[in-house]
Amino acid sequence: MKVLFIGGTGLISSAATKLAVEQGIDLYLLTRGKRDASVPKKATMIHVDINNREEMKALLKDKHFDVVVNWINFSPKDIERDIAYFSRKTNQYIFISTVATYQSPPAFYKLDESTPQNNPVWDYAINKIASEERLMKEYRDHSFPITIVRPSHTYGDTTIPFAVSSGAHPWTLVDRIEKGKKIIVPGDGTSLWTITHNSDFAKGLVGLFGNMQTIGHAFHITSDEVKTWNQYLDVIGDAVGVEPKPIHMTTECISLFMPAFKGPLYGDASNSFVVDNHKIKTFVPTYMATTNFETGIRQSINYFRNNPELQTVDEQLNEKMDFAIDSYETFLASIK
Repeated sequence: MKVLFIGGTGLISSAATKLAVEQGIDLYLLTRGKRDASVPKKATMIHVDINNREEMKALLKDKHFDVVVNWINFSPKDIERDIAYFSRKTNQYIFISTVATYQSPPAFYKLDESTPQNNPVWDYAINKIASEERLMKEYRDHSFPITIVRPSHTYGDTTIPFAVSSGAHPWTLVDRIEKGKKIIVPGDGTSLWTITHNSDFAKGLVGLFGNMQTIGHAFHITSDEVKTWNQYLDVIGDAVGVEPKPIHMTTECISLFMPAFKGPLYGDASNSFVVDNHKIKTFVPTYMATTNFETGIRQSINYFRNNPELQTVDEQLNEKMDFAIDSYETFLASIK
């Protein structure tokens, strides 16, 4: 099977790249060449800027792929570009969307692929919804062979996931725990949430490759494990070896102090979010998420411990969190 990844070296996609190669798939990665060192040797690298239409036209002139997966599409404009590139050039085009497209807050505690898509508070989700709608129109009008995949909150060795933390500097959370600083937890910390290891997501995604019954369908691929934010923080603390000190703040309060978290919290992480994986298991009968959070987060912590150069801290975010916590506690003390 001949498969093209546009991207393929990021947090989620790198696990799929590794698994695809292990399964003997003839894999091509179209990238700008910034992370080649992490790519398996059996994958073929193609260094092209996907937005350079002349280069892409020349590249695709005599090529056809069984599957194309674009990991870096974020807007309908990107979709229009890919429809032009890959019409009649692939048997299956997989769009990586997100579960954040689902109704927020959800009207029902458990979500499946039929859950309404409506998340007006987060631009990221709005653009993904519009992208899905454009692809569905192209499928209906011109039989463009789409399969839509919706990941959830996904992590791997190079990340330490939590609701309020630094994506660029994941060690910030651990640094705060080790120094005894308080950790901001949205709400009262009891909303239910699903975090998925990238190696588990990869099993579901690669299992969809070449399955023509998936054309026109959408699938979310997540773990079946569900914990509260309080429980996730406790597990991270156990892995670090230090008991965390949580401080619970409303999403509104967090967003006032740190506006960058408004979309991700209101549109996603502050709501209980339990997904039903029946559909992916029906189409990929072997799919099962096997890395629980206790195991996965220890792998992540150990990876950072073994690579101290990655233990960077977002001092700017630290200052914002400290200011938010101090202000919040001063306010609470004034009430007492």
